[in-house]
Amino acid sequence: MPQHVPPPLLETEQHPHKHHQGRTPASVRALPEPPRRIVFLAHRDLGNPAAGGSELLVDQLAQGLTAAGHQVTLLCGGPAVHRPYRVVSAGSQWGHYISARSAFARQVGACDLLVEVCNGMPYLAPLWHRGPTLCLVNHVHTELWDMRFPAPVARAGRRLEHWALARAHRGNLLVAVSPSTAGALRAIGVPDRHIRVVHNGVHEPGLQSPRSRAPLFLALGRLVDYKRIDLLLQLWERVRPVTGGRLVIVGDGPERARLEQLAGTGVEFAGHVSESEKHRLLCESWMLLHPAAVEGWGLVVTEAGARGTPTLGFDVPGLRDSVDDGVTGILVRGESSFAAAWCALALDDDRREVMGKAAAERAGGYRWSSTVRQFRAVAAEAANGAGT
Repeated sequence: MPQHVPPPLLETEQHPHKHHQGRTPASVRALPEPPRRIVFLAHRDLGNPAAGGSELLVDQLAQGLTAAGHQVTLLCGGPAVHRPYRVVSAGSQWGHYISARSAFARQVGACDLLVEVCNGMPYLAPLWHRGPTLCLVNHVHTELWDMRFPAPVARAGRRLEHWALARAHRGNLLVAVSPSTAGALRAIGVPDRHIRVVHNGVHEPGLQSPRSRAPLFLALGRLVDYKRIDLLLQLWERVRPVTGGRLVIVGDGPERARLEQLAGTGVEFAGHVSESEKHRLLCESWMLLHPAAVEGWGLVVTEAGARGTPTLGFDVPGLRDSVDDGVTGILVRGESSFAAAWCALALDDDRREVMGKAAAERAGGYRWSSTVRQFRAVAAEAANGAGT
C-alpha cells in the first residue's frame, strides 16, 4: 500500500450540468491535506446479492481513493468479499447496526476520516466516534418508511433518520448525490453550508452494440417495492398491443417471485447479468423505463444515456436531476401519462434518436474519475474540521 498521498487537488472544474442547489466541491479553492486512512461504514458491500447503486458508488469511491494512495477500509454488514481495498464484516445484515461500534474498535481501531453511509437506518457514528466524520446520503427515506413498514414503525424510523441527519451529524459535512437529495436534507433542518453535492459517475461505455430492430424496453435495478416494477407490468398490458416487442427486467430482489407471477406476455426476467450483458442490453434497448417512486440520483439513467438510450420515468426526486425532461428523456406525473408517453416514444423513431444523442452527450459529463476527485476534496474539508 503506497504511503505517500498525492497533494490535494484544487477542484476548480464546474460541472456543465450542475444545479445551483447546495454547495459543491467546486467552490473549494485551496484544500488542506486529504485524510490518509478512510473508513466507510455501510449496510452492504458490492459482493452482497442485494447490492445496488449505493454499494456501487461506495465501491467506486473506495477504489479511486485507494488508487490515489489512501488506505481505505469498508466496514459493512453481512459477508465481506475481496476487493482492491480492505472489506471487514461488522456482523449480520441487521445486527451490525448494533455491533458497528465494537467492530470498528476491534477490527479497524483508528482512522483519519469515518464516512457513515446513511441509507435510512443510521449508525449514529457521531455519538461514538470522536474523530472527523462525514455522512454520505443517497436519498432521505421520508416517503419510503410508509411504503415499507407499518405506521408506528414508519413514524419511529422516519424520526430517527431525520434526527440522525439533522442533529447527530450537526457540525459535520453531508454529501448528497443530487440536488434533490440536498433539498431533502435542507427540508429536515440540515444547514445548506454543511451540504456538498457529489454526482454519481459512469464508466466509459466502450464500443456500441446495434439497436434492436424489434421494440425492446428495459428496466434495470433492484427488485424492491419502491422501484414499482409491478406498476410497470400493469402498464405493459396497455402498451404491448400498441408497440409489440419485449420488456426485459434486469436485476433481482425480494419482489422477484411476486413480480414473475404478475408478468404477462413478452416479459423476460434476466436476473443478475454480467457487465458485458448489461452493456449489450442498454445499447439494444429503445428506452430505459424507470417507474420508481423516489431515487437519490438514478445511476441507471446515466448508464443508459452513455449508450444513447433515453429514459422514461416519473417526475420524482432524483430522476428530476438525472433526466433532462423533454431532452434526454421524458418525465410524467401519472400512470396513464406514463403509458401514453411509452407508446408515443416507441412509435417515434426520430424523437428517440434525438433524445438518445442528447442523453449520450449529457452522460459524457459524468465520469467516476470526477466523482472521486470531488469526494476527495470534500473528505479533505471534513478531516480538517469544515462544518464545525
